[in-house]
Amino acid sequence: MSDIINVISDRRSIRTYEQRDVPEEKLNTILEAVRWSPSWANTQCWELIVTRDKTIKENLRETLFPKNPAANAITQAPLIFAVCGKLNSSGYYNGVAPTKFGDWFMFDLGILTQTLCLTAHELGLGTVIVGLFDHDKAKKVINVPDGYELVALIPVGYPAKSSSAPKRKELNDFVHYNTF
Repeated sequence: MSDIINVISDRRSIRTYEQRDVPEEKLNTILEAVRWSPSWANTQCWELIVTRDKTIKENLRETLFPKNPAANAITQAPLIFAVCGKLNSSGYYNGVAPTKFGDWFMFDLGILTQTLCLTAHELGLGTVIVGLFDHDKAKKVINVPDGYELVALIPVGYPAKSSSAPKRKELNDFVHYNTF
């Protein structure tokens, strides 16, 4: 397999982290990779909040829904990325959303999130994408302004343990040629 396929197929959601910090060099490599993520008409509608602050992480954890399996990861990981998107930017031309799907910020943030997670994995770091939380409460914790939405929290750190790959569909289960 090619290097990129290996990075993609080997990445796992990590919910337990070692108690060691992520060096600035690795953080900056992740941020540089994210900077090059594609977006609708190059709108680059994202904003990232990176926190190492223990109190902020504890307050973010309080916004998670009960039984969220990533709850400990929020406070245990040495850093958290809060992925935010600017509304009414991606997917718009002259203030109008010309496609059926309207605002494309979620699509662009999905691409950014994958770029972030795969780059972190390539650097020996683990991530988990957390979306099951009270977004409005979490926005207040990290002061996300009006006109932006907080979409995901991504803990990042050195994995304490990893798991095996979950079962994947076979190609013939989802690939169609010429028509559905």
